[in-house]
Amino acid sequence: VLLSLLGLAVGGKLLVVPVDGRHWLSMRQVLDSLRQRGHDVVVVAPEVSLYIKPSKNYVMKMYPVPFTQKEMDEDFQGFTKDLFEGGPFLVRVIRLYQRSKKTSALFLATCTHLLHNKELINYLEDSKFDAILTDPILPCGQILAEHLSVPSVYFLQQIPCALEYQATQCPKPPSYVPRDFTGHTDHMTFLQRVMNVLYDIPNFFLCDAVFQPYARLASEFLHRDVTVPDLLRQASIWLMKIDFVLHYPKPLMPNMILVSGVNCASKQLSQ
Repeated sequence: VLLSLLGLAVGGKLLVVPVDGRHWLSMRQVLDSLRQRGHDVVVVAPEVSLYIKPSKNYVMKMYPVPFTQKEMDEDFQGFTKDLFEGGPFLVRVIRLYQRSKKTSALFLATCTHLLHNKELINYLEDSKFDAILTDPILPCGQILAEHLSVPSVYFLQQIPCALEYQATQCPKPPSYVPRDFTGHTDHMTFLQRVMNVLYDIPNFFLCDAVFQPYARLASEFLHRDVTVPDLLRQASIWLMKIDFVLHYPKPLMPNMILVSGVNCASKQLSQ
């Protein structure tokens, strides 16, 4: 009887659909650990990327995209500049909205070329993966999870417009959870709480610009009408790269697991 259970200890087959940039750097540390534990890891990535490179710890499947390395580098540098540049709240929102549209178009083209690559999709269908690990800041990985009918595990810090709370029906009361750009703490006066609510309004416009094209792409690919929150709420586990040392306490759902500290695994950080 004991010998018949040995098969349960065999490593699984994991499909990884990452998001480029800093999102990938911490995920790569997790993949190295999974490989050491005997799991087979397959990473699907575009031919043009910032940091996603081949490794002996995973199999990489690459696909072509309609932009160059120079175009991607310029877009990411511009996004970083816009994100940290100061100014009045309304100016920052408009600037971030415009930049988000440009960056989203680039990522949407990446996702579209992945889903329309029939040869690669056929390979993924035949591989019989046990699960998908992805960063839901872009829902391309979850679209694949729905198509392949496999459970998904999310690895993230946060999603624009706090969609992780909407998708999981997790409370995020503006009475004590500070909103982006407010500069508030978790101890607010009544007027600050009112302002905290008002600062949430621009998120509706940002979300529409960033995620609505993915809803159309998913509906076309899956042959049924879906929204991005519909996709995200299918996740089995949310691995959250937050803690309550650098982040304010907030409600969490049972399948949200804090894994903060993984970002510190790299030993080659600059000063």
